[in-house]
Amino acid sequence: MDLAGLRVFLAIASERSFSRAASRLYRTQPAVSQAIRRLESELNERLIDRSTKNGTLTEAGHLLEKYGRRVVQLADEAEAAVREMRAVRRGRVLVGTNAAGVHTLLPIVERFRAAHPEFAIELRRVHARDAAAMVLSGRLEFGLQTFAPSERALSAVAVGIDELVVLLHPGHALAGQRRISMAEFARQPIVEHNEPSPARERVLRLFEERRLPLVIVVAMPSLDAIKAAVEMRLGIALLPSRCAVSEIAAGRLAAVPLAGVSRRRTVSLVYDRDRLSHAGRAFLNAVEACVQGDKGPAAGRNRRLVSLATAQRLDVVEHAGGGHRGPCS
Repeated sequence: MDLAGLRVFLAIASERSFSRAASRLYRTQPAVSQAIRRLESELNERLIDRSTKNGTLTEAGHLLEKYGRRVVQLADEAEAAVREMRAVRRGRVLVGTNAAGVHTLLPIVERFRAAHPEFAIELRRVHARDAAAMVLSGRLEFGLQTFAPSERALSAVAVGIDELVVLLHPGHALAGQRRISMAEFARQPIVEHNEPSPARERVLRLFEERRLPLVIVVAMPSLDAIKAAVEMRLGIALLPSRCAVSEIAAGRLAAVPLAGVSRRRTVSLVYDRDRLSHAGRAFLNAVEACVQGDKGPAAGRNRRLVSLATAQRLDVVEHAGGGHRGPCS
């Protein structure tokens, strides 16, 4: 059934007049009459009693009006939903990240929100080792991780550089060193993250292999709590560099590489290019714009993501512009 012809019929049913329906639809009366004849021919039923002057509907016409209004309403709703989706009005991007990755993603979210203020985005906490599988299964559109995806179906875009560093109070005796040995680290009171992770297990295994027991005095459930504890001089901590840039810039924390442990890692967003929604493609555009250093909300800031291992002491002025740090900063 022709949807345009059905709309003409419903206009006549509402107006009870061919001429008024034609005026309402901005069409000529002959065009309206022709559309009705085609619809009647298609259904093989007379829909309007032409022996009357008020466009009286036949029995078949009343039946078609009842169902036709529902059909047109559903068609209008479907069209509106597609329009809204394409305009990213109803879309939502779901990004999986660990706690440290949020600091890398915030500048991208800032740029994306500036371009799409009506857009919804959710950063869901997941283990980095699970991110790729969740993207492949469709539970996430993007996943943040510090290793290249082994799944061939996934693409990746690098969004920053990171490494594990020792965080200390600026007044700590080791804060001025260029590098801290594992033996020196093991002698200090340590504030640790009590959530299991591959990185945590790797570090613990390295110290066990060297027979260096760690002095863990405080275990915390979040990165922010760990940083606050270090600021209070409750101990030192080993954390990803990207989660403490603002504290280093403000002089509240110092960062020093840990010999034998610290290593630079590329932070990447993985995604399935063939399954991206319109919202996801728009988000990917924001990611790529940040990586390329295009002008945007962070214009005027230093756009290099500098490792905190080199941000200590004088190099910290590179971050003096303030704000979130990541590919747009």
